[in-house]
Amino acid sequence: MTGLADTLPTSVPRPKGVAVLGSTGSIGTSTLDVLNALPDRFHLIGLAAHTRWEQLAEQCRQHRPRYAVITDPLAAKQADLKCFPAGTELLVGVDAACKLASMPEVDVVVSAVVGAAGLHATWAALEAGKTVALANKETLVVGGSLVTELAAKRGAALLPVDSEHSAIFQALTGHRAADVARVVLTASGGPFRGRTAADLEQVTPEQALKHPTWTMGPKITIDSATLMNKALEVIEARWLFDLSPGQIDVILHPESIVHSFVEFVDGSVLAQLSPPDMRLPIQYALTYPDRLPGPTKKLDWRGLNSLTFATPDRETFQALDLGFEVARRGGTCGAVLNAANEMAVSQFLAREIGFLDIARGCRAVLDSHDYDPRPSLDQLLALDRWARQEMKRWTRPKTRSVCP
Repeated sequence: MTGLADTLPTSVPRPKGVAVLGSTGSIGTSTLDVLNALPDRFHLIGLAAHTRWEQLAEQCRQHRPRYAVITDPLAAKQADLKCFPAGTELLVGVDAACKLASMPEVDVVVSAVVGAAGLHATWAALEAGKTVALANKETLVVGGSLVTELAAKRGAALLPVDSEHSAIFQALTGHRAADVARVVLTASGGPFRGRTAADLEQVTPEQALKHPTWTMGPKITIDSATLMNKALEVIEARWLFDLSPGQIDVILHPESIVHSFVEFVDGSVLAQLSPPDMRLPIQYALTYPDRLPGPTKKLDWRGLNSLTFATPDRETFQALDLGFEVARRGGTCGAVLNAANEMAVSQFLAREIGFLDIARGCRAVLDSHDYDPRPSLDQLLALDRWARQEMKRWTRPKTRSVCP
């Protein structure tokens, strides 16, 4: 006999309202691919970009969000309003991005702004109790304890989008903190894996921007080349999973198939594997706890000949040690390291400093700041500004030649 429950249609969840901050970057465009593939699950409420108003307008014409935000007022003045569809309301400024992130109709905020600039709107989303799909690792690097305390206080959820942290998150599901011995973040090693410091003294921006595996924006690509990206991920993992720095390790894995490991106290190790495609961790953060078919291609086991692993060369890639130090010390260190690095990467891309000077300068600025173990948000923002100026003034003690 068929029961009543068997005859009722399966309920379909209400589409989640989504806001994408940093929609014109690589994570933002990949997020739109995922939303487009799952139209019954998501409703796009708004998009936010900093300066690329033409690309933002094209995204609005294609996806028809209710709101669009240009956070840079100068770019907003240059924007041609006729390029935006009639059904999309254009807002301007960082405050507008914060407003979008906290709107009642928004359920999930994808925080994909590069750098510390993403902190304000992410903070607003957490303050409003939203689920935040976090691709902006700098939010936790800068404000670690404050951000996690705010999320807990407001009942907000922080779900990782970085492929490494998504892998750890997936492997930890169903396990207690006491079960975990350590987590191991994998790193591709960037374009300079195996090179010595002497090899890297004259590296050019063009060489550093040639990542062998991932297609990313210039800042993140340079961070990958210096291993600063992995240093920041160590700090992010410390706060995201409430780990001690001694429970975090890094290993080089150039194929970028294994995205991270979790080693448990009994010796078991769980890893998450997939092709190097950011749409998969983005989709998992958006659909969690559900798993659905999406736009990501599947792993071809028949074409998988080998997986290789190696210990990173910390003497050459000194940024990695900075990450572990900041994860251990906490306080004001994350804000200072992140800001100094953002400025140093800009200087390197402008050919004002050398490749190895990025980590050297960050070390000098970090060592010279007034450390506070329990800073306020205002203190962190002030130190962010201070560290950028210090890095801009920094010069390497010895005579050096800057790459041509």
